[in-house]
Amino acid sequence: MTSPENPVEPDEVTPEAVAEESAAAPAGPDDAAQAEVVDGAPSSKEAELTADLQRVSAEFANYRKRTAREVVDARAAGKAFVVGELLVVLDDLDRARSHGDLEAGPLKSLSDKLDGVLKGLGLEPFGAEGDEFDPSIHEAVQHEGDGADPVVGTVLRQGYQIDGKVIRNAMVAVTDRPADAPGEPAQGDS
Repeated sequence: MTSPENPVEPDEVTPEAVAEESAAAPAGPDDAAQAEVVDGAPSSKEAELTADLQRVSAEFANYRKRTAREVVDARAAGKAFVVGELLVVLDDLDRARSHGDLEAGPLKSLSDKLDGVLKGLGLEPFGAEGDEFDPSIHEAVQHEGDGADPVVGTVLRQGYQIDGKVIRNAMVAVTDRPADAPGEPAQGDS
């Protein structure tokens, strides 16, 4: 992130940083072959070439970092897309599980394997009954009560996230938290 005081991103390399590194580097045998030095100061041509080299070196370092970030982002987007396409299969398996069709047999084995693979990819379900209602991750299709302290009442469709990024919102019916819920003060108590 840039700011008016520091227009360079924190992980970017600047020509000044490259210049400091090259100044701190030990002198090598090629240093004698450099351009002539007039009265202890490098010539303007040498200074210009050094500045160009520092700029190109900084640009290349920034390019490598940006490319590495883009590769990571592309992998995450690809993983999220594939898992998102498989959510309809998970919905069908959840319905079969709720009807008792996955108690035993080959379909249970298939369901368990698919769940294991998706968990290995980082897929996490969310949206359980009693959870605090959060409109950024829950899609409320029904609400009962006055809305004073909303919680998830019924989960109509499970929500999923990968690495903290929501792939699909949970579709829920929202109710108010009961006044005598454990750990919560009753209405009017303060």
